[in-house]
Amino acid sequence: MAPVRTAGAVATLLSVGIVSYFLCKTTQQKSPRKKKLQRRRTGLVAAIGNTPLIRINSLSDATGCEILGKAEFLNPGGSVKDRVAVKIIEEALESGALAEGGVVTEGSAGSTAISLATVAPAYGCRCHVVIPDDAALEKAQILEALGATVERVRPVSITHRDHFVNIARRRALEASELTSTTRKESQIDANDSSQINGQSISEEKQNMQFSSECKGGFFADQFENLANFRSHYEGTGPEIWEQTGGKLDAFIAAAGTGGTVAGVSQYLKDQNSNIKCFLIDPPGSGLYNKVTRGVMYTREEAEGRRLKNPFDTITEGIGINRLTENFKMAKLDGAFRGTDMEAVEMSRYLLKNDGLFIGSSAAMNCVGAVRVAKALGPGHTIVTILCDSGMRHLSKFHNDEYLSEHGLTPSATGLEFLHS
Repeated sequence: MAPVRTAGAVATLLSVGIVSYFLCKTTQQKSPRKKKLQRRRTGLVAAIGNTPLIRINSLSDATGCEILGKAEFLNPGGSVKDRVAVKIIEEALESGALAEGGVVTEGSAGSTAISLATVAPAYGCRCHVVIPDDAALEKAQILEALGATVERVRPVSITHRDHFVNIARRRALEASELTSTTRKESQIDANDSSQINGQSISEEKQNMQFSSECKGGFFADQFENLANFRSHYEGTGPEIWEQTGGKLDAFIAAAGTGGTVAGVSQYLKDQNSNIKCFLIDPPGSGLYNKVTRGVMYTREEAEGRRLKNPFDTITEGIGINRLTENFKMAKLDGAFRGTDMEAVEMSRYLLKNDGLFIGSSAAMNCVGAVRVAKALGPGHTIVTILCDSGMRHLSKFHNDEYLSEHGLTPSATGLEFLHS
């Protein structure tokens, strides 16, 4: 009998050992990923995110729905783009694409540039921004005050080599090439047309004069870099879910890069597929057609055929005529259109009735929230994003003279300005 008991004990011990081995191995495989997601942030960047979700009283009372706005204008850099800037820089540093002492470049007509300029110094980096010269003047002033290098260029199609995004991409390459050459030469003659590493030094590159102490360049690429999407899937979306206790019926937002609407919609859908997610699209943008009809634009409207800015809208930072990698991640149930007049009127209505001083994209989002409330009917909870405040829109969106010149003088006393 003794040998039988010994064999049974050995078999039991072997079974326990095998199970323990695989459990330990699984834990070891998962722990680095878990640790990466729980990266501890300190200082300025620790204050980014976890923004309040506030009830917009006037719109809620008028529609019979609970309309809630994520107050992203309370981030340190003043907008929802702070989340994106932190995620892009952190992932670039972790991958080695960006080094401390390097320069982050971006082409931005919205708030991303300001957020990058705000958080880059916290990581020991600098920021170089290329913006279209028709963007609100105060944005360039803020960027310069934050210490960023600002390059203003004329607006052209994204297919043009001198589109502000394409120039920003080149600047990153130039900074990296300069870093490489300065390791070999202490000084480069500005008039020297010799070849370095098989490439000639262009006059454009000579004129940029990146510091010789620069540790390379990194193009943030907010439109195609999926760190944008991840910042909202891992941050904004979970916050909304937690703040509502999972009790929400719909989410709506406009899209520029598409990161916000994609990250939030996908996260919420992953938690509850019954939550409806929508896009609100400004004039001149093709995303409404893409969502509702599957076609971005007609051949005559193709962005590649245009040499001027394709958007006929006062809103900044939203609306686009191409599909970005970020927007492709969105899970949407439908889309609505909004007009410039509706956005202007909405901003004044919210200031008068709620004390909310918001920018153009936030105003468009609120137009969308009311659209959804009317479509779903009373008794539903709808969430949108209050992207930034009106402080960055004083020269255009909140300038009476500018609005008058464009036939956008507000005159409504209630919500009668909203089209059905």
